[in-house]
Amino acid sequence: MGQRFLKIFLYILGFVLLLELTSRLVAEILWFQEIGYLSVFWLRLITKALLWVVVSGISVWYLLKNLSIAQKQKHPSPILDDAHKKNYQNTKYYNKVVNNNYSVVTSTLSNDTKKGEYSLRFRWLLPIVIGLSLLLAILLFFYGQITISQQFNIDFKRVLITPTIPTSFRFEEILQIGTIIAAQIWSIIIIVASAVAFLVYPRFLLNAFAILLSIVLGMIFSSNWGKVLQYFNSTSFNSTEPLFNKDISFYIFNIPIWEMLGLWIVGLFTYNFIAVALTYLLSGNSVSQGFFPGFSSKQRRHICINGGFVMLVVAFAYWLSRYELVYSPRGVTYGASYTDVTVQLPAYNVLSILALVIAVYLILRSIFWRHKSSFSRLLFHGLGIFAVLGIGGIVVPSLVQYLIVQPNELAREQPYIQRTIALTRQAFNLDTINATTFNPQGKLTEADIAANDLTIRNIRLWDERPLLQTNRELQQIRPYYQFPDADIDRYTLQTDVTTRRPAAPQKPPASELNTNETTERRQVLIAARELNYSGVPQEAQTWINRHLIYTHGYGFTLSPVNVVGAGGLPEYFIKDIGGEGNALSTSSESIRASIPIGQPRIYFGEITNTYVMTGTRVKEFDYPSGSENVYNVYSGKGGINISSPWKKLLFAIYFKDWRILLTREFLPQTEVLFRRNINERIRAIAPFLRYDSDPYLVTADTVPDNQQGFSSEQNYLYWVVDAYTTSEHYPYSDTSVDDINYIRNSVKVVIDAYNGSVNFYVADTKDPIIASWQKIFGGMFKPLSQMPTNLRRHIRYPVDYFKIQSERLMTYHMTDTQVFYNREDQWQIPNEIYGNEPRQVEPYFLITSLPAVPFEEFILLIPYNPRGRTNLIAWLAARADGENYGKLLLYEFPKERLVYGTEQIEARINQDPIISQQISLWNRQGSRAIQGNLLIVPIEQSLLYVEPIYLEATQNSLPTLVRVVVAYENRIVMTQTLQQALQAIFQPEATPAPAIIRPLEDPAPPEQ
Repeated sequence: MGQRFLKIFLYILGFVLLLELTSRLVAEILWFQEIGYLSVFWLRLITKALLWVVVSGISVWYLLKNLSIAQKQKHPSPILDDAHKKNYQNTKYYNKVVNNNYSVVTSTLSNDTKKGEYSLRFRWLLPIVIGLSLLLAILLFFYGQITISQQFNIDFKRVLITPTIPTSFRFEEILQIGTIIAAQIWSIIIIVASAVAFLVYPRFLLNAFAILLSIVLGMIFSSNWGKVLQYFNSTSFNSTEPLFNKDISFYIFNIPIWEMLGLWIVGLFTYNFIAVALTYLLSGNSVSQGFFPGFSSKQRRHICINGGFVMLVVAFAYWLSRYELVYSPRGVTYGASYTDVTVQLPAYNVLSILALVIAVYLILRSIFWRHKSSFSRLLFHGLGIFAVLGIGGIVVPSLVQYLIVQPNELAREQPYIQRTIALTRQAFNLDTINATTFNPQGKLTEADIAANDLTIRNIRLWDERPLLQTNRELQQIRPYYQFPDADIDRYTLQTDVTTRRPAAPQKPPASELNTNETTERRQVLIAARELNYSGVPQEAQTWINRHLIYTHGYGFTLSPVNVVGAGGLPEYFIKDIGGEGNALSTSSESIRASIPIGQPRIYFGEITNTYVMTGTRVKEFDYPSGSENVYNVYSGKGGINISSPWKKLLFAIYFKDWRILLTREFLPQTEVLFRRNINERIRAIAPFLRYDSDPYLVTADTVPDNQQGFSSEQNYLYWVVDAYTTSEHYPYSDTSVDDINYIRNSVKVVIDAYNGSVNFYVADTKDPIIASWQKIFGGMFKPLSQMPTNLRRHIRYPVDYFKIQSERLMTYHMTDTQVFYNREDQWQIPNEIYGNEPRQVEPYFLITSLPAVPFEEFILLIPYNPRGRTNLIAWLAARADGENYGKLLLYEFPKERLVYGTEQIEARINQDPIISQQISLWNRQGSRAIQGNLLIVPIEQSLLYVEPIYLEATQNSLPTLVRVVVAYENRIVMTQTLQQALQAIFQPEATPAPAIIRPLEDPAPPEQ
């Protein structure tokens, strides 16, 4: 009866699992078909499934076959008949029976083996089987950790999210894992319990964990499906590394596959060898009887061939380690050092060859078996020599490094230092930087300020943080709206102001140009008003509201970065909900003509995490209008039709939501929209790319370009995300803080905020990695020239990429080996005061004209200090407009003169008696002063320092811009506006020395 119920339960469980897998598969097929990437899904799915089946199938067959052979060849258990059982408690009699069984078992050993020659008594047997059991448990723990980290520990906020290739299960790894285990009590308990369980239930657990390990190995290979496809579609880098003279593509595409293969066969053969040895050692109840009679001829033959396979793996590991020397951290720089090349490399060669010889001997010995006692001695001698050489391969290089290299390190390591410098600069694209000297003249005049009016009018006074806080107070409209982020961008606006220079190196597009007026580029902050369902009152959080009514966000705000409105609040070009025609208010007709607004519904965004059904009997909430709400019906191209009964059942299972199956609100045109979070959406399509942490919103009219996949119904909002190709295998390249040593910003991803369509554009055609992905996924990637023109004008140099490059440049701007070795010219990112706390300066965008460039452009900039000092030593600029996109310029200041750094300017601000007194006064009046980002603005051949100061109530966060501090050369002023500050500095006759303007009449503190 019990067996019948168990069978019924298993049938039901199998049916439920099959239903779950089927629903997931079909739902994914429908989703990928809807967004136009079904071929990408099929190729990825088939590759993953094929890898899992092949690796898991081979592994489980090999392990279970060997364990089956071991079970057949193991020693029989002692047999006690009824008469013996009656005297079982008699110790002397029991010992007699045991000895008789011992004689029976040892008689089965080969004739050339003397009785007890290979036997083990309890004092040796117990530590051996416990040690092997612990090693087996550690091996399973190691591979389990790899699987968990690859399958579940993915951080979407990091640049690096795809799984890396783990190192093989080697002796060094065992020591490292042991250290990790020792620090975690729970892992110690699990491993010890597993080891004990192997001794108690060896047959069942060895077979069960053989199956589990096979599944895990298949999952590891399946998770790295992209590496396999890249291996078969590799692209040459047309550049070689200097140690083995191999093309860099060998390290990028081939080495990861060899590492995966090593990880597989090491786990497979090591588990098999230990499991077979344990099966034999535990046979005949050896532990309970206190002795092991020895290995029979068949058992030794079996262990011999498995030992040969283990030594083959060891030979392979040492062969692979030769190439991995290009990632060695041993010397003063990353990559193969003097010791690695002259000592470690020959040692690996010898050890690889010797391990191969031993492996071949063991395998041949097992095939052509001869019962000769010389076998053991020869084998032990060979293994002894290998062990000595292995230890020597660790000890001798360390001695050479300590005794020979370190006393003459610069001379020995000089050529290897040069390799690291050159290849690290290549890997992070630093070798393309155009470096020049920038010598501030300190001769900036009022005429220069007037001539650079466009730069002055784009100096950012509003930081993202205070603007977002103000937006949340003034522009959220309803509690269920949210501004998750604010992004810097530039737009070409109609204006009556004529500048002396063109707004951009190319003519503005016709859609942004009014022939009756001039145009100019303005730096703005744009923030999307998304819908956050958690803000809906708890009483109203019903299923209908969650999935049918509250479906989308609405609109955005657009603010100039340098304009202050009434009361110190931001000025908005676009704001509110409820304007004429398009439901958003604009500040002027020229803004309405310049910025496409249309119907700005946001169905796909950064915080849009719910699935919704559109086209139902229930109309969707659109936006509030006074005391009433406006409703709408989705008419976009996104969504999967859900009207048929089988699709209702399918998605009810997929979403675990039975209401989908029972609701009567659906119509024939009802569609389901899911995976609406843009970060999740693009990663589901292309998980092999790595993405920038800051998607940004763009409003652009793409209709004139008639591009396929873009909206033509006045839906102008798009998300742009920068995507990267990265690697950890670039030879000699020093790793960054994200543990990568190669990166390119190769792809720009555009997501339609209304339709959900996703387009991938190749931004760096010289990158071999993206060229390989283009071979794999034929039509997935489009050339950047196919991106609509109005969208292409808004691509930015990505901040995450710039941060990684600027971090590497702090060390690798030094190209002279001796200077690099001595770290004579190490740089650092300076600090600034934000609020009242020091923090590292973040890269910031400017619209300005670079030295020797005759027009203003949109750039990303970051300054540098010498390490341990606070003056400026250089600044790095990335260009983002037109044909100059992606070009990096490094301006270095003369070392013989002082150029003020951010920390020095901050010190001058906080030490000034009038400024510090005013800040202290604000901080004592129920409010607090916030010092904003300190910007260094290059103008002509000079540097201007600008810092906004905000005032914020302690009880109600509504920051207002109350002062602007401007510093130039030895002059510093604080006034209510930027124009007043510039006038005070550059009209010294109107300002008494020392050119410090006392604060004007203080505004009332913000209401609490």
